[in-house]
Amino acid sequence: MKITTSMIGLALAALMTLPVQAGGNAEAGKAKSAPCAACHGPDGNSPTPSFPRLSGQHEDYLYHSLKDYKSGKRKNPIMSGQVANLSTQDMKDLAAFFARQKGLSQKY
Repeated sequence: MKITTSMIGLALAALMTLPVQAGGNAEAGKAKSAPCAACHGPDGNSPTPSFPRLSGQHEDYLYHSLKDYKSGKRKNPIMSGQVANLSTQDMKDLAAFFARQKGLSQKY
């Protein structure tokens, strides 16, 4: 069987389109989520429009958002303070927890 450059390219392209998972532990994230509840609700369904709903978001999106707040790439004084002491694993765990929660409709 002859493997062509185009076949290798197609295989690599297919691999690159797979969703990236942050790899967190949802149960550990639940235990770490208490500080988040004040603004985002205990299950990530924020009770007010002032704070985003986290429930049902993609795990990798949530993880990268937390990472960006920690690095300063995303600017928000409240979130910067909240993530300052989170480890990489803490952020992965929180992302896993909120990603697995059921999102509610946006009715305030």
